[in-house]
Amino acid sequence: MTLLLTLDDGSIQRKLAEAVDLARAAVLEDAGAEQVGAHVGVDREDAVSASHLFEATVTGYRGWRWSVTVALAGEDEPITVSEVVLIPGPDARVAPAWVPWDRRVQAGDLGVGDIFPVEKDDPRLVPAYLESDDPAVEAVAKETGLGRVHVLSRHGRLDAAARWHSGEFGPRSDMARSAPDVCGSCGFFVPLAGSLSAAFGACTNDISPADGHVVDVEYGCGAHSEIEVEVTSSVPVAELVYDDSLMDFEPAPEAPAETPEPEPAEATVVDESEAPVAETPETAEVQPEVEPEAAVQETADEAQVEAESASEH
Repeated sequence: MTLLLTLDDGSIQRKLAEAVDLARAAVLEDAGAEQVGAHVGVDREDAVSASHLFEATVTGYRGWRWSVTVALAGEDEPITVSEVVLIPGPDARVAPAWVPWDRRVQAGDLGVGDIFPVEKDDPRLVPAYLESDDPAVEAVAKETGLGRVHVLSRHGRLDAAARWHSGEFGPRSDMARSAPDVCGSCGFFVPLAGSLSAAFGACTNDISPADGHVVDVEYGCGAHSEIEVEVTSSVPVAELVYDDSLMDFEPAPEAPAETPEPEPAEATVVDESEAPVAETPETAEVQPEVEPEAAVQETADEAQVEAESASEH
């Protein structure tokens, strides 16, 4: 076998690739002609073996292939069949990769009566009789003399802090982004003990959606204890208001009408030597554009006197 691996010039792989009929005969003997399709290729396994692939027409195995592995033990040895197996092709529908049951359990899957044991070497826990890795917890434990078998390790605290910070009650949630203030300044916020007290606490406001939950100090909601709502009228009111019912109105005095002065009448000069006795001289009437009634009457009287004087002459 070592000689074949060392001195192979490709002739062994050519012989294995040409053994299509031998591979088909083997799969027909195992599966039957109705379940074997066309030859689709050859896969090299190693220096002395290869696998011939045939389409599988088996009901329920769409996209699968028959794999027939052939081998050559020596140059003068005949090609033999090692195995016949049904394998999935690139388009075959297969089951998902196996995941252990303890890794498939997600948050919220634990129900009433279910038991979920902790792994023996869980990195989130450390023995409490050694140290808790938290100075605040150590000080309390020594004072009271109380202890537990296991307490949270530094890894466990950081894991919980990362999960809470990015969760529903963290600063990146939609509620926190629209809140007027954060939980760290709210009167309903109760900080946790230990090293997590700087970043997390519990909400005690029954109106808040986070009531009874661990919240981030940068989380917030609309039920903050220091919110003050300014109550104003929905109708806009001007700063300066006039009450029309208390104002007295008086009519403005009318301006006196201006009377135009009458224009003086022109004197008519009559030549007595040339004026006929029986004829009445023509007089020009002057009519102003706008004349009061008194001025018109005075002008008419003057004209009559002049006419009578002329007739006497």
